[in-house]
Amino acid sequence: MQPAMPEPYSDQGTSPWPPVAVPGQLGRTAAETGQAAGAPALTSPPAERCPENERPDLDPKRCPETEQTDPEPTHGSELLDELRAQISKFVILPSEQALDAVTLWVAATHLQPAWQHAPRLAVVGPAKRCGKSRLLDVLTETVHEPMLTINTTPAAVFRSITEEPPTLLVDEADTIFGTPKQAEKNEEMRGLLNAGHQRNRYVTRVVGNDHTPHRFATFAMAAIAGIGDLPDTIMDRSVVIRMRRRADGETVRPFRSRRDIPALHGLRDRIAAWAGPLVDEAADLEPAMPVEDRAADTWEPLVIVADLAAGTWPRRARTACEQMVVAETAAEEDHPSGARILADIRRVFASQREVDSLSTEELIHHLRQDPESPWAEWGRSGLSPRDLGSMLRQFGIKPGNVRIVDGTQRKGYMRNKFLDPWRRYCPTVHPVEAAPTLPQG
Repeated sequence: MQPAMPEPYSDQGTSPWPPVAVPGQLGRTAAETGQAAGAPALTSPPAERCPENERPDLDPKRCPETEQTDPEPTHGSELLDELRAQISKFVILPSEQALDAVTLWVAATHLQPAWQHAPRLAVVGPAKRCGKSRLLDVLTETVHEPMLTINTTPAAVFRSITEEPPTLLVDEADTIFGTPKQAEKNEEMRGLLNAGHQRNRYVTRVVGNDHTPHRFATFAMAAIAGIGDLPDTIMDRSVVIRMRRRADGETVRPFRSRRDIPALHGLRDRIAAWAGPLVDEAADLEPAMPVEDRAADTWEPLVIVADLAAGTWPRRARTACEQMVVAETAAEEDHPSGARILADIRRVFASQREVDSLSTEELIHHLRQDPESPWAEWGRSGLSPRDLGSMLRQFGIKPGNVRIVDGTQRKGYMRNKFLDPWRRYCPTVHPVEAAPTLPQG
């Protein structure tokens, strides 16, 4: 007779916590399907698994995992596809990942009661006419309960936030935070946007003739658009969309309220109807994230929306999250000077007979020689290599080793790195040839 096995200290059949969504099977968790969280369905003996402390989601080549396919599309994924197409009709985003992120952010506004953190959408650009306001136009007609905050006081904003918060939309944020004096004057608005990133952060104000203290909620998702970077504390809580001016050949459909708003409202209502029954489920999920800390807090609602929608969205959401967070981590945190630096560098290369490259020292020398430019008096002692690198980095231009006319090698800039930004931001200054069109097929 076999001895009885001792009772386990814990019930091995207990569902894991937190529950993990099964993409494409709304309302079901991995425990209910009898499948380990995130495990693929295996038709052959499982491949060697990675150690628990490894992160194959960050570097898939490190582990011999079995390749996973995307879940089946659902009604939710079809709605996200349609929303993505509508956004791209009116605005050109800087990348496919940025377009995916904006799409997921809009859908996430319809599930705000489920979130612990309310991600900000920072829509920034180095100059005017980059599509920032047009993107906010589209967001206004598709997000949950939009609240435009143009010339709105912080007191009016937090008095408008309830348990069913609106979606705050702040345009021309550079007029609020653009200079130190403006930022100091609007410190209360910055504090509101910072506090509202996390649930259960309140502000206390006295109300009524008897000055009774009263707590006001601050939790609400917010999209903030402006020229130049926002304050660091807001950028750190944001999904950052770095807009660019359209180049020749990039076309969008003009936004016409009478024609376009009804269709956007219809799509908004269908997304809300899909998302509404999923609030409790979304609140309980804690998906695997490719990033950590505050970046994970900010992106988690977008990834949960993608997991609930299924199809290709879970994979695309994590790709966008990882790539965009890495890009922001590497970016400089100082404010750019706009397209002026590009135009002046264009003039320098034209005056030097379009040489292939210029050393950093030579480029700065020519920039300082222009009596109408600000570079000779920039900062404390004129434009420095570090200043130049910071301003150009926002346009995707970085210095490197270049060979100059005398045959020596120095740190500098290649002319071909400027061609695309020149076409976008200063196309009338010594126009450069259009980029060649690749043959179709």
